[in-house]
Amino acid sequence: MSPDAHLNELGEFLKVRRAELSPRTVGLPDTAGPRRVAGLRREEVAQLAAISTDYYTRLEQGRIQASAPVLDALAQALHLDDDQRNYLFSLAGKETARPRRRARQKVQPQLRRLLDDLTATPAIVMGRRMDVIAWNSLASALITDFGQIPEKHRNYVRILFTDPAMRTLYADWETVARTCVAQLRMEAAKYPDDPRLTALVGELSVQDPHFRKWWAAHHVATLSVGTKILRHPVAGELSLDWDTLTASTDPDQQLVIWTAEVGTPTHDGLRILASWAADRHPMAPTD
Repeated sequence: MSPDAHLNELGEFLKVRRAELSPRTVGLPDTAGPRRVAGLRREEVAQLAAISTDYYTRLEQGRIQASAPVLDALAQALHLDDDQRNYLFSLAGKETARPRRRARQKVQPQLRRLLDDLTATPAIVMGRRMDVIAWNSLASALITDFGQIPEKHRNYVRILFTDPAMRTLYADWETVARTCVAQLRMEAAKYPDDPRLTALVGELSVQDPHFRKWWAAHHVATLSVGTKILRHPVAGELSLDWDTLTASTDPDQQLVIWTAEVGTPTHDGLRILASWAADRHPMAPTD
């Protein structure tokens, strides 16, 4: 088979595979009205794979070659099984070896002990992709009950964009969300072949126009320090300073803490919140 024939076959293969899927199959809302053709739209596949619609269109038309990372993102977006994935890579003339799977992150013991000791300070531990891998009771009372979120969805950026309560909790949700997208961009630079990060970007790009716009802007930022205003239904308005500490044994684990100066209304509000959380249901910290 000639190179052009391979490209044409790859394009046809992609068309057939996306025609077999529905928005519901890949976890997308089907709110765009009647569909002229079966399956996913080109722009939906492109967004799930975190590539441009034009790039994906040219792939389907057999006009360009795809890189291995793009092929891997498409294999995940289209829910290909191992045989289908191997066939896709074979058509593109690429090696079929999967990217090395990283072990599930577990919170470092010293961070776990510190979280347990921070009874009056909300704190979480974020890992790769800004996944929330540990938290204390006060963080659950302040932000959300992380323990009720399935582990695969326990990602700070995902929560920020998909939980409607976050848009009222943060007084300036847009600035907070923009910053988180820029921080996620830094994660993508560190792990460009991470399939879970690619899937997260694709999902949020399809579901939220704000995320799609801000991701396309390519702004970057790192977790550091700042101040956030929260409007909490129990503790009222809180002006919290936040800071991050990086684990020396695992630079991909960062402790994020929210504090307030003693004697301020926010400090008093945190004490009220801690008491309310303890009375309501003592929550054992979880990771």
